[in-house]
Amino acid sequence: MLKITVTCFALVSALFLGRTLNYADQPKQKSSATLTGTLQKMIVENGSVTMSVDLNGLNGSNDLTARPVALQFAVATNSFFPILVFNDLLRGPEPGSIALVPQTRPNQLLPAVLATSLKQLVVEKLSPGAAFDLAVRDVRTGLRFFNVEGHHYDYDAKTQSLNIQGGRLLISDEFAKALGRPSHAGANVGRISIGAALQPIEVTQLVSGEPKSVVMPPLGGATRGEAPTRISGPDVIVGDLPDVEELGSAGTQVGLAIATTSCNNGDQPVDWFQLPNTDHPVVPQNLYRMSGGADNTELFEQIGQSWLKHTFFALEDDACNIGCNTSGCGTGTHLCPGCSDPYTAGLNGDQDQIGSRAWVNPFTGNFPTTANNHSGHIHDGVSHRVLVDVDDLNTTLNQGAVYFAEAQYVAPSEYTWCQAHPTECNMYNNASYRQYSVSGTTNFTFSPVGNTLRMQPAIRAWTGASVNQIQPDPGTDGIWFMAYKVTNPSPEVWHYEYALYNENLDRAIQSFSVPLGLGTNISNIGFHAPPQEPGWPNDGTFNNQGYSSAPWTVTQAPDSITWNAETFAQNQNANAIRWGTLYNFRFDADQPPQSADATVGYFKTGSPMTVAIQAPAGGATPTPTPTPTATATPSTTPTATPRPTPTPRSQPTARPRPTAAPRP
Repeated sequence: MLKITVTCFALVSALFLGRTLNYADQPKQKSSATLTGTLQKMIVENGSVTMSVDLNGLNGSNDLTARPVALQFAVATNSFFPILVFNDLLRGPEPGSIALVPQTRPNQLLPAVLATSLKQLVVEKLSPGAAFDLAVRDVRTGLRFFNVEGHHYDYDAKTQSLNIQGGRLLISDEFAKALGRPSHAGANVGRISIGAALQPIEVTQLVSGEPKSVVMPPLGGATRGEAPTRISGPDVIVGDLPDVEELGSAGTQVGLAIATTSCNNGDQPVDWFQLPNTDHPVVPQNLYRMSGGADNTELFEQIGQSWLKHTFFALEDDACNIGCNTSGCGTGTHLCPGCSDPYTAGLNGDQDQIGSRAWVNPFTGNFPTTANNHSGHIHDGVSHRVLVDVDDLNTTLNQGAVYFAEAQYVAPSEYTWCQAHPTECNMYNNASYRQYSVSGTTNFTFSPVGNTLRMQPAIRAWTGASVNQIQPDPGTDGIWFMAYKVTNPSPEVWHYEYALYNENLDRAIQSFSVPLGLGTNISNIGFHAPPQEPGWPNDGTFNNQGYSSAPWTVTQAPDSITWNAETFAQNQNANAIRWGTLYNFRFDADQPPQSADATVGYFKTGSPMTVAIQAPAGGATPTPTPTPTATATPSTTPTATPRPTPTPRSQPTARPRPTAAPRP
């Protein structure tokens, strides 16, 4: 099957036909029909950044006298901040970022939240539809500190250098809230200037608008015998999620697919052998929605999931700008160190090329040769794709909601390497996400917002939530995430929202129990899970029945509330939280939060364990168990002494899992 990559001609079309770019002192170009010349795609090789900020403005002082301080940064080598130049004339930047390396000690009068982020700041070129062109943010936490406006770009073709001058630093909404002064959002607190040396990474010769040749020069570091630093072992990551498309529909559901670009972040090849060989990565795709509450951040829910793309024939590109090295590497059957491999949305949504998740152990990457058997069934428009209910996307029903696409690569060769090199296990960073905007009510289009957040699952995007990684059996099984957020939607009412995301834990999760303080009244009890595929012949589930979609049973006691699916002994196809899925549990209470421990039970094997959360403190007079639609009653009695923290039980040796054992 042919794999198609985006060419420079598509970039040219977008630049000359799809939008207007306004950059100072740049002569107008001819129409694309007569374009002849050289198009260069360039990145920042090195440079410097100065942010002159007003300490009085940053700290909310009433003193009208400016108190400037200069923050000096070097630009990280080979920052991927793409610049397009046609016939030596600047055509503009594309979305990307410049990593900043502090050159001065942080001023002790800087706000603490900014001072602690100085070592992880980036200048980011935002997407064309964004309200601002540039922003400054923390690459790890995602907190945006400043929006930039009023700047202009100057390009010198002789020196291949770029200067960005005159940019005003405006306090972002997020930074203003972090400072405790939301009304200061948009305040001008300084200036930013950037000087950078550029180097071409792709040079295309065009004749009458058609590309005739493409050359990809080596990075400057490579010509000097330098190699980018990579981690030890094979390490496939999702480098980009460039596109989401609706590929079909059936009834009240649509079938989506997410384009993925994988990159090998390691110094060893990732095996990429095509079926019937089982030594290749598989790729699940997921869709999430953040919505609810006054600011549409109360809930974070998974609304869609797909089966697995089985990879084949790795193209050795360099989309992640790590430095593709094919020396001594079997191309095609391996993703070589530093190299990338693209899959379009159409290819990831090709129904004959995607197999059931049920066949795969997500920690070892093990699956049988029959994991992509489609005999005995006929596809409709949504089969095996990212299955989403129309009502979960309808913009009339979901005003203000924010959507996130996520994909993950599960590679058997990572596990094999880990077994031989126990300190070099790279199976925990294989998921990435990207925000998308949605348009439509019955048929849908998707537009990216910002860049792909690499090596982080989408649950990290939940605004204001606490998110903790859990690894119940290190070295034997994968990881999952406990996320929670407590809001106060009205006086004396607290909303408790919990999300459990299983990234690559084979044993799965079967129960979730939250402690309740004495006398706590709860109401509006809820549960949410993404749609499941129906049963299909050869789908890897027990008797090909598919996984259950039954809501979890709720049991309320005076001191706890528990949700649970059927046990493995009761139903091997029970609606457990399997890998690559996120389930939600929620209620309202008349008591404020305090630190507590929830209890989580596993599905296939392993003893229950406790995890840190927030839960109602208690103090009201006990009442009978409320119905899910009851209204919380305000508390009037003193707060009771909290229950002691439960003591975790020891875990016995795990019994064998039903999933097939790893290959030797």
